[in-house]
Amino acid sequence: MMWKETVRVPARAIILILIFIANALLAARVLFSGAGAWWLWLTVPLLALAVYDILQKRHAVTRNYPVLGHLRYLFEAIRPELRQYFFESDLDGKPFNRRQRSVVYQRAKNQRQTVAFGMQANPSAPGYEWAAHSIYPVEIPDRDLRVQIGNAQCLQPYSASIYNIGAMSYGALSKTAIAALNEGARMGGFAHNTGEGGISEHHLGGGDLIWQIGTGYFGCRDAEGRFSAAAYRRNALRPQVKMIELKLSQGAKPGHGGILPAAKNTAEIAAIRLVEPGTTVHSPKRHAQFDSAEGLVEFLQLLRVLSEGKPVGFKLCIGNQQEFVEICEAITATGIIPDFITVDGGEGGTGAAPLEFTDHLGMPIYDALAFVHQTLKKYNLAERITVIAAGKIITGFDLLKAMALGASVCYSARGMMMALGCIQALVCDSGRCPVGVATQNPSLYKGLDPADKAVRIYNFHRKTIEATCELMEACGFLQGNEVDPAHFFRRTSEQEVRTFHQIYFNKTGGLLKPLFKNTLN
Repeated sequence: MMWKETVRVPARAIILILIFIANALLAARVLFSGAGAWWLWLTVPLLALAVYDILQKRHAVTRNYPVLGHLRYLFEAIRPELRQYFFESDLDGKPFNRRQRSVVYQRAKNQRQTVAFGMQANPSAPGYEWAAHSIYPVEIPDRDLRVQIGNAQCLQPYSASIYNIGAMSYGALSKTAIAALNEGARMGGFAHNTGEGGISEHHLGGGDLIWQIGTGYFGCRDAEGRFSAAAYRRNALRPQVKMIELKLSQGAKPGHGGILPAAKNTAEIAAIRLVEPGTTVHSPKRHAQFDSAEGLVEFLQLLRVLSEGKPVGFKLCIGNQQEFVEICEAITATGIIPDFITVDGGEGGTGAAPLEFTDHLGMPIYDALAFVHQTLKKYNLAERITVIAAGKIITGFDLLKAMALGASVCYSARGMMMALGCIQALVCDSGRCPVGVATQNPSLYKGLDPADKAVRIYNFHRKTIEATCELMEACGFLQGNEVDPAHFFRRTSEQEVRTFHQIYFNKTGGLLKPLFKNTLN
């Protein structure tokens, strides 16, 4: 007995036939009755789209399912919004959950910040953290919480707030966003890190600046891209510039240079960065001015001298631990002591970075802070070098955790972006930021009013400092250097709880924990 193979009509043929029949019936109706012509304005384009989908070879989904296949790309495009607004719980969402984002928005808008009906986190789950309070709370006499940065080699020390605006360049952020950040810093008396893109007129609203210099030496380079002492002095001697930060690496993409596409290299951006407009500009992976730890500290001393004694330091994400040890050895050998070191965690953010670099390179912030603090103590440098922490620090509890592990000052970049109105749309690298923060599109950034958003930056900073003070008082800390890692706890399993001191430091505090031991032998 012969079995006949079932003939299956491809889905694309069925869809095309149905659309064709619909067009034929509508055309006939129009021809004989003159009614329904407006339907053809819908069905004829659908027929044309169906034919195109079948003929094209780039997308298998739309070739096999013409017209209908486009729904897949539509749903994919709106998937982040659907998840964020309809399906995400208050503790979901990355890199910041809704509860974290909400507290930033509430503080920025000076709205109610209290929560009702208890915690939503699971205190029995591994990773849960808390601090030990005291039954004898204290009153902090000076609630401004400032730290003086600058050791004996610095001629112009800077009194910094413990919470400041992290590095974000003009070009990555819009001109209205930069202007709002700087005005907010002026209003609140805290510092605004320029990012490595240089100092623009939008940075000069009166707020204190920390001028960051990257591998491209933007704002302090000659025509060949080498460091220019003359160009450096023109910016370093500005009264708004309070500190100079040399960026070695950043947490989001350590060891990876950046690219300024020719399309974004406008005449204004080129003038700020001292590059040729309309050209593609590469930020190298490493600095050309030095290739050793000794060269680094000597270059920092040059920056200090050229700036007439302003605080100088460097920023890095910890990778090869031995390299940081060598820097400390070079500091000891040369006697040149930086005023500060900025430690960026591997979880730090950026507008655009390769996935592998973002997810898998760089030491996380708390491990890095503990390592840096212990290494500085080993070389008797902890009292002379201020440590600044950067990486997902948006609440008072975040600040205290960083301070417990060795930081004296903290940066926030994404927290300040959310205070500006960032909705975590995760399209920073597309130029389509819906709130005008991370875009150079005038039709988008004009929607961001600097005067209004500056107040929000000021409010967010003020409220976060207030929350930090309240936490410190509840725990019995009168000042930042009293914040003790033994007062902070983390559940490491359902049956075990450990203090930060046990996790990150040994009992004596004089040696590094086993994770770092081999690098110091």
